[in-house]
Amino acid sequence: MMTRPPTVFIVDDDRDFAQTLGWMIEAAGFAVETYGSALDFLKTFDATRPGCLVLDVRLRGMSGLDLLGHLAREGARLPTIMMTGFGDFSTAVRALKGVAVDIVQKPVDQEALLARIREAIANEEKARMTRGESLPAMKRLKDLTPRERVVLDLVVTGKSSKEIANDLELGVRTIETHRAKVMEKMGANSSADLVRMVLLARAES
Repeated sequence: MMTRPPTVFIVDDDRDFAQTLGWMIEAAGFAVETYGSALDFLKTFDATRPGCLVLDVRLRGMSGLDLLGHLAREGARLPTIMMTGFGDFSTAVRALKGVAVDIVQKPVDQEALLARIREAIANEEKARMTRGESLPAMKRLKDLTPRERVVLDLVVTGKSSKEIANDLELGVRTIETHRAKVMEKMGANSSADLVRMVLLARAES
């Protein structure tokens, strides 16, 4: 399946500023969409689209912080760079506690903003790749029996089959059977591979 190119979404109710900013970002090679309000953005928002949100803190109607909170509650992972002309510390703290990855002051330093956009998109791409690996691992974990989950948890801590057998008061052969079944169900080729899958699944859950 072809991956869609990332888009920079600009939400700012200053139409002239948003348009100028959009031209600058387009000139740097990014696809750009501009919106005059948070509600306009939400009407077309698709959480599966990769990219970055450049969002003004103070918007008419739903504020930038309100939009940020809404996205967080919906579980949206779109990296967000907040813009403020006021530079007040409490606003920055609230933004960075949400899904925002950065906050910049107006007037915007264009080169600094572009650098932040590039970094945010690169990090989001890595996160999407990780989620692409973790979701199958999470599904496979659900297919394990309770006993297999217990054995898996002990394998992940680095314990040998003999140590696990002692902990669970079972025979080594029984543990080896459970261990082989876990490897098969998880599609793991080695213990290291198994540990990686579990860490990915736990990071996502």
